Amino acid sequence: MIDYVKGVLVEIEPSHLVVETNGIGYQLLCANPYRFSVEKDQTIKVVTHHYVREDFERLYGFKDKKERSLFEKLLSVSGIGPKGALAVLAAGQTDQIVEAIEREDEALLTRFPGIGKKTARQIILDLKGKLDDFTSTSLFEVDVKAVKQESDNLADALEALKALGYVDKELNKVKKKLVEEDLETDEYIKRALALMLRT
Repeated sequence: MIDYVKGVLVEIEPSHLVVETNGIGYQLLCANPYRFSVEKDQTIKVVTHHYVREDFERLYGFKDKKERSLFEKLLSVSGIGPKGALAVLAAGQTDQIVEAIEREDEALLTRFPGIGKKTARQIILDLKGKLDDFTSTSLFEVDVKAVKQESDNLADALEALKALGYVDKELNKVKKKLVEEDLETDEYIKRALALMLRT
């Protein structure tokens, strides 16, 4: 088990980060990679989950152990794979997700890519009453803002959302509202997800 990777953040893509340590670049798939933008070209520590299957091996990266723990709880649900778990985490609305599970709100859960009614029901059955640790603070807090052009930020956010499984039809519905705002990439992603979860 690889518990974390510590090194220089050399690349940020819509679906992953690349952290270089000892001459090796580790590709870390994560929810909303642009949350790490402020740390580009700096030494960072990324908590990881080493996902291994017979024909599939990936490293997933997280801001902290609490976020990884929620990812692992979601993975424990039958019918949810890593991509589905990341899509839920990318919303950054931990309290809202936990609340939806507690009140058995299948409609909200099915708004995430790859989660149908059957899987939403399974999430509720498996996790209801077991997520008290995730309601006190948001997992997605950014201390400092990096300066980028608005159009680039929005374009990067839309690419990251596509990497999570959202389609153009869904994104176009919220894009009109997003262009009116001047946000960082990670904030555009959270705002877009908040708008899509409301509809």
